[in-house]
Amino acid sequence: MGNQNATTEFVFLGFSTFPKPHALFFLLFLAMYITTLLGNGLILATAWLDSSLHTPMYYFIGHLSFLDVCYISVTLPHILKHLLAKIKTISVQACLVQLYFLVTFVGVECLLLAVMAYDRYVAICHPLTYTLVMNKKTCAHLVVASWGCGFLNSVLHTAMTARLPFCASHSLNHLFCDVPQLLKLSCTDTSINQITLLVVTLLLGVSPFLCIVGSYVHIAAAVLKIRTTQGRRKAFSTCTSHLAVVTLFYTTCMFNYNRPSTSHSVYMDTLASVLYNVVTPMLNPIIYCLRNKDMQEALKHLLSPKMPSSL
Repeated sequence: MGNQNATTEFVFLGFSTFPKPHALFFLLFLAMYITTLLGNGLILATAWLDSSLHTPMYYFIGHLSFLDVCYISVTLPHILKHLLAKIKTISVQACLVQLYFLVTFVGVECLLLAVMAYDRYVAICHPLTYTLVMNKKTCAHLVVASWGCGFLNSVLHTAMTARLPFCASHSLNHLFCDVPQLLKLSCTDTSINQITLLVVTLLLGVSPFLCIVGSYVHIAAAVLKIRTTQGRRKAFSTCTSHLAVVTLFYTTCMFNYNRPSTSHSVYMDTLASVLYNVVTPMLNPIIYCLRNKDMQEALKHLLSPKMPSSL
């Protein structure tokens, strides 16, 4: 094999932006991790146990919650470990494993958010055929397709990245392993990787976003045709949680990947990665609980103590 990696491990520089000691940041990130696990776990349990939530919308919300748990669990345990460790390194092999799962979950979330927008489009614009179009089989196929595309995309990026020789540097200006940061460390031509990254970003990032925008353009047109204010508010209320999640996800995503270079790149990379990879999965269940009345009622029913039946 002529393509040998001179670098066997990477050093994360993103932690240099945190003032020492790191114990306070460890407790903060640990609290955020626990909040994310509890919040998404509660939504999963509620959607599973409450029969009134056995609908396509909550089926997709359940998958989104599961995805957020997987998403944050890929990186945050490593961040917590490195906050307490003196040497903040990761082996090339472990870095590629982290990269594989991170890229998978990001791609799946982009597609799943588009699927959820399509579900709301059918529900509001074609309510009479909703149960026929969004049946259990269709919902399952859409979810499987989202996960399948995410895994295939990740295999492509991970395989191409693994073939690169990392001999230019071993320092990552980040808190975890991601494709753009790894490409900067290669001492060979990465133009093919860059083009592939751009094409896949257009297919799995921009295209789902355009589908979401198109769905909500049709939804807005349908809602505006409703004559009563109460009717318009009721119709659009089923979309507000999803819109908030989409806005949060794509805003932090663009902030993470499309920022211009600055003199404080390490600090900005750290801030962007925290917003994108930690804050978003934590806020998603809070958004759905605060903005969704059906979810609120189901949570009250699930958490309220059961009264013993009278003899």
